[in-house]
Amino acid sequence: MSALARLNEWLARAAEAALVGFMAVIAVIVPYEVFGRYVLGEMPAWSGEAATFALVWVTMMGGAAGLRRGYRIGITVLYEKLTPGAARAVRVVADLLVLGFFLVMAVYGLQQTLINIRQTSPAMELPMAFPYAALPIGFVLMFLFTLEETIRILQGAPREG
Repeated sequence: MSALARLNEWLARAAEAALVGFMAVIAVIVPYEVFGRYVLGEMPAWSGEAATFALVWVTMMGGAAGLRRGYRIGITVLYEKLTPGAARAVRVVADLLVLGFFLVMAVYGLQQTLINIRQTSPAMELPMAFPYAALPIGFVLMFLFTLEETIRILQGAPREG
């Protein structure tokens, strides 16, 4: 197992742990919010904001964790019609395009995080950098996971894990 694969394994576990944690937050807060709204007649001001922030993190950590496990959108009919060498080349080109996209999104996500670092959320008064940080972190994870897969394809090695 390469150093990148070991790093990615650790990062994937951290992303999955964060995913579970934020899903638990949503699972507790949303029913509490519904109960407050329909039974008590008032909703806590912070609950919707907390659920939204958690959902942003769930989206990014879930996307990264799924990518690491090999859950990616692909049009296999093209690969099946190509020779193995051509299919490999198409996969590498597609991965390079995806890597570029993830890198651009990570950079712009980091810029947005830094722009919003002093802004606070209205209800919880948390730095807005907290929900924004999910973007660069998630896209860096996706970049690293895709980079590992691209290297694996170039080496002709079977998928690990």
